[in-house]
Amino acid sequence: MPIDMEEMRRCSVAVDLGASRTRVYVKDTGIIVDEPSVAAVNIRTGALLAVGELAERMTGRTPDHIRVVRPVQGGTVVNVDLARRMLRHLIGSKLRRTWIRRPGMRFAACVPYDSEPLAQRALHETLTAVGARRVELADTLVCAAIGSGLPVEHPEAAMVVVCGAGTTQVAVLSLGSIVAAETVPVGGDAIDYAVIEHLRSRHELLLPHPAVRPLRMMLHSADPGPAVAEVHGRDVTTGLARTVTVDTESVRQAVGGPLTAVLDAIRTVLRRCPPDLVADLSERGLVLAGGGALLPGLDTMLSRTTGIPVHTAEAPDTCAVRGLGAMIEGKVESMRLDPLAG
Repeated sequence: MPIDMEEMRRCSVAVDLGASRTRVYVKDTGIIVDEPSVAAVNIRTGALLAVGELAERMTGRTPDHIRVVRPVQGGTVVNVDLARRMLRHLIGSKLRRTWIRRPGMRFAACVPYDSEPLAQRALHETLTAVGARRVELADTLVCAAIGSGLPVEHPEAAMVVVCGAGTTQVAVLSLGSIVAAETVPVGGDAIDYAVIEHLRSRHELLLPHPAVRPLRMMLHSADPGPAVAEVHGRDVTTGLARTVTVDTESVRQAVGGPLTAVLDAIRTVLRRCPPDLVADLSERGLVLAGGGALLPGLDTMLSRTTGIPVHTAEAPDTCAVRGLGAMIEGKVESMRLDPLAG
């Protein structure tokens, strides 16, 4: 989608409402909110009990009348009312004085590449209900590329892979626009699910979802030699607590399926690019952004398979909101070429 930088500079708040975490950037202040996109609701009364970190800690530990809900899935708001209440609680106390001085501020928000108009409308309604007078939308891929420090406004190739919780987006940019892009419904959640299913089928062990993230650290070992770790969970048959020993190679094989889809997306985008841009990428390489970029060994695996250098951005999980923040701060050159006079 085209980005009007003049309208972006008039915004005061930048929002990255992701499936995993919600991040809010305020002009002249920086990131003020970085919390999980989770809310705990009493289904009997409809009362909102907790949001963010507290609600995430409640996952799997609540009675039947309390439900932990994620109002954003795959980068799309699926529950506008709950997303509004969650956002208002997360940023209301920190922006209350600003709202009193400047009611109806302008918001800027990230949206996934090639998102449906209905998804964009849901995000617009969510932010409007929070108090935004106007909402400007920008592609997550462009925001992440800017936040990664890539020269997206120059006539040279810049490739970014945004590994989110629900989706992975791949794009090559030049002159401030997307030349080729691809989105696959595979992200950090799919990798976690693959590990959980591997432990269930091979070791007959039920593992709580939060315990998967420390298990990922096993993939950090680049040596082909054996590496093992003890995993604590619940036995499928008896229901009792049990500890098993898991080796690194088996975990790598378990996540191989989801990562293959990411590799296919990268190859598809490269095939769509002009040869001159692909030649640029052979020297500059691609940049990993998003929370999934923190998966140990991912950059090495992609570089070995694609044959181009792979770099992980600094603080990859906040690249999108920092790039959007740079837009509203006026730190990005014009993303639109004006025709020559005469």
